[in-house]
Amino acid sequence: MQNRNLTIGELGQLTGTKAETIRYYERIGLLVEPGRTAGNYRTYGPEHLNRLTFVRRSRDLGFSLEQIRVLLDLSDDQDRSCEAIDAIARQHLTEVERKIADLQALRRELNSMIDRCHRGTVAECRIIEALSPHDVH
Repeated sequence: MQNRNLTIGELGQLTGTKAETIRYYERIGLLVEPGRTAGNYRTYGPEHLNRLTFVRRSRDLGFSLEQIRVLLDLSDDQDRSCEAIDAIARQHLTEVERKIADLQALRRELNSMIDRCHRGTVAECRIIEALSPHDVH
């Protein structure tokens, strides 16, 4: 990118982010408020592009907005130990591994239901039977 200012549309296009989301990130402090033109249009520089790219990549990896906020704050101090950043990444990895285990259990349950299906009538359907409450009063 040239060292020129970008419009919100250009910034959005370069990062795959909707203008509405960019404005939201500004409101919650993940992005610094941009400068304005004489016509009151937002103008974004390379620092906005870099920061928004960081936010987008972090979101793609499943980090929460609060985790991203902390990561950004920590990354602003280049001489600081990265121990806190490592702790956030490890905590997130634990959450991801838990979700994967939950999804694997869900897959096993669905496979079991499907395997019990004899492809007869709905009245004999083991999938409907497994999903239905057994004793409702």
